[in-house]
Amino acid sequence: MTEESSRAAWLRQARSYLRDADPVLARLIDDRPEFDPRAWMAQLPPMDLYGALLFQVTGQQLSVPATRHTLARIEALFGGHLPAPAELLGVDPGQLRAAGLSWRKISTLRDLAGRLSDGRLNPDVLSLLPDDELMAELTAIPGIGPWTVQGALIIALQREDVVLPGDLALRKAVQAAYQLDHLPAQQEVLAIADKWRPYRSLATSYLFSAAYEPAEAPPATRHRSP
Repeated sequence: MTEESSRAAWLRQARSYLRDADPVLARLIDDRPEFDPRAWMAQLPPMDLYGALLFQVTGQQLSVPATRHTLARIEALFGGHLPAPAELLGVDPGQLRAAGLSWRKISTLRDLAGRLSDGRLNPDVLSLLPDDELMAELTAIPGIGPWTVQGALIIALQREDVVLPGDLALRKAVQAAYQLDHLPAQQEVLAIADKWRPYRSLATSYLFSAAYEPAEAPPATRHRSP
């Protein structure tokens, strides 16, 4: 079985599971027969785990256009690509500030880059950790919170069971899809999402599609906190 056919089989299984588990998602899925939950990834530059975390940190508390503008300036600083940890450490922090990063974000990214460069963190080991263990390792770094790691889990590691309960846009999407009379708190989002396991990433993609298309923003680049 090719990778493409394997992915298609997985998607059929996941859609069937979600359709049976949640009537709201069943409606969203049936309304979007051609939906590709990873199409938005093609809009992003290639990213390893550090690149995805840099992407997420850059997007904290920024609009989608502001995030993309800052990323473009960072890529230009490094010859058209997102920097590896050693590359980021090799430039004057003032150049990163001029590209649009705040000093707090620069500190976070340099701290993370230092840990990846000197062996305190091993990206290959990190990539194999279960979601909760990876979350614990990375949120120990000042400036990196659950939202930042959750986005990296989806973008870089393509983890299948990730939900972003602290994402304001997702909370609004849940409110609209489930016709709630209030903006759900994070715990409410998690409670609703529990029935989506082990396909919470896919369910989240459908909710964003329903709420925000034709907007181009992927789940991991919308309203953000660390």
